[in-house]
Amino acid sequence: MPGAIYAEGLVKTFGDVRALDGVDLDVPEGTVLGLLGPNGAGKTTAVRCLTTLLTPDSGRAVVAGIDVLKHPNEVRRSIGLSGQFAAVDEYLTGRENLQMVGQLYQMPARQAKARAAELLDRFSLSDAADRPSKTYSGGMRRRLDLAAALVVSPPVMFMDEPTTGLDPRNRQALWEVIQELVSGGTTLLLTTQYLEEADHLAHDICVIDHGRVIARGTSDQLKAQTGGERVEVVVHDRDRIAAATRILAGFGKGETTVDQHTRKLTVPVTGGAKLLAEVIRELDARGIEIDDIGLRRPTLDDVFISLTGHVAEAEGTNGANGTGADPAAAPAAGGRPAADPAPPDASPAPDAGDRHRKETGR
Repeated sequence: MPGAIYAEGLVKTFGDVRALDGVDLDVPEGTVLGLLGPNGAGKTTAVRCLTTLLTPDSGRAVVAGIDVLKHPNEVRRSIGLSGQFAAVDEYLTGRENLQMVGQLYQMPARQAKARAAELLDRFSLSDAADRPSKTYSGGMRRRLDLAAALVVSPPVMFMDEPTTGLDPRNRQALWEVIQELVSGGTTLLLTTQYLEEADHLAHDICVIDHGRVIARGTSDQLKAQTGGERVEVVVHDRDRIAAATRILAGFGKGETTVDQHTRKLTVPVTGGAKLLAEVIRELDARGIEIDDIGLRRPTLDDVFISLTGHVAEAEGTNGANGTGADPAAAPAAGGRPAADPAPPDASPAPDAGDRHRKETGR
């Protein structure tokens, strides 16, 4: 039986760009799927197709047991969405933004007011609650947008890079909110550029690149696919990096990566602590002084590099991949998601509440 979020063979093209090329997803109820990939890989396009903001060219999608293509309005009433860009009304106060979202979901006014106060406190916005949101900093606007996505407690949530722009304290607070939601039965699809975030929150991880799923599994399973352990060495003298690299190549089971700025060398190995001792002896025999050395398991960064050929890109950017940047991720005026390029007759006309949710990503 399909999970709370299910996609089969999703394809979406924008001119010559094939943003999605047959994506399959299956997220069991009450779990978190971390969707990883380089900027422009198709993550945001997938989210927008699953949340009815884009119509796929082909394929099938079911969210909360509802066919996304046949009954988009019903899907919108069953999901919460925090898009990649903060979508708040800058002329309303933080409190008014949250109360408006609650009332659009037909929440009683008193309940909407209480829920707004609760979320403002939870996201450390109480002091600014009655200021127009146009006076908020970028991080505050992001927190307000996240709070708006949580005004109601839908069975399925989509969060597209939710912690981009948040400081470590607020990022940790959001992680706690996510864990509470999931423990209460909410299903979450999370896209992120923070690999630590996926490692911490996701039950399963799906790596997407060039519009295709290239790997999936738990964090441990993906790390096991990458294989082995890593020796990390910090060389004291920058001039000895090349010599140290040649030595590590003799022990390694793959390419040695070099960070010139930190003078850190990393190489995949097998052999554990015994091999580490041999590396230390060889470096000492060659007169190469080191500041630090250690043995560690693969991280999701290693998985990402192994699968996509490069590190995760900087947060909040939309770089191009081999087929071009993700067109659905580009912001329109005011920082809102780009307008839906799907034809007008792609879905039934929404009511006022649905129009607001489509425009703001909720």
